[in-house]
Amino acid sequence: MNYYQEITLLPDVEISLGFIWQNVFQQVHIALVENKIGPNQSAIAVGFPDYKQGRFPLGSKLRLFAQKQEQLEKLAISNWLSRLEDYVHVKGIKPVPAEANFVSFTRKQVKSTERIEREMHQKAQRWSVKSGKPLTECLKDLEKTKPTGHSELPFIFLHSQETKRRSPNESSKFPLFISSVTVDGKQGVKQNGSFDCYGLSSKVNREDNLGCVPQF
Repeated sequence: MNYYQEITLLPDVEISLGFIWQNVFQQVHIALVENKIGPNQSAIAVGFPDYKQGRFPLGSKLRLFAQKQEQLEKLAISNWLSRLEDYVHVKGIKPVPAEANFVSFTRKQVKSTERIEREMHQKAQRWSVKSGKPLTECLKDLEKTKPTGHSELPFIFLHSQETKRRSPNESSKFPLFISSVTVDGKQGVKQNGSFDCYGLSSKVNREDNLGCVPQF
């Protein structure tokens, strides 16, 4: 990634930083979808320079990265954020500094408590039918290995556009959990990997496939 554009979020006494993050990142996501280069694939990546370094877990800055300056120019993120102009400051496009570490920001799937309970009950029912044990006994045994729906990772609440289209009466709100893996010092990571339409790394199975962005 050779060029970047920085967005600073500007909360005030009436509008919290978390609420601004929701609105800003929702617009960034929509912009990336509209400019995607393949199925859920974006040429633009995102970075969080203050990740876990401030009072708000994601800090107050968001960076957009691209291989070419014209890719950021085409995205024209200021247009997508125009209705939030009182709460964001968008800087011009700049070259990435020569000296920078590299970080991969990825989406972490964290199941909701409701989904965990539903899946545990379904699993207990299957086990009860197969083993002949009472359902209550199967549920009690499964409690020992019950996963947790809690995560300490930073997250942003977003609305799923797919859910809105598919089921307009259902809640489309979900937390997007974001994890960070430092990969500075590795050879060949600067241009490797791919990014989804959240601007996050879409390859997490092997370290050399991570989508990486400069961190400075």
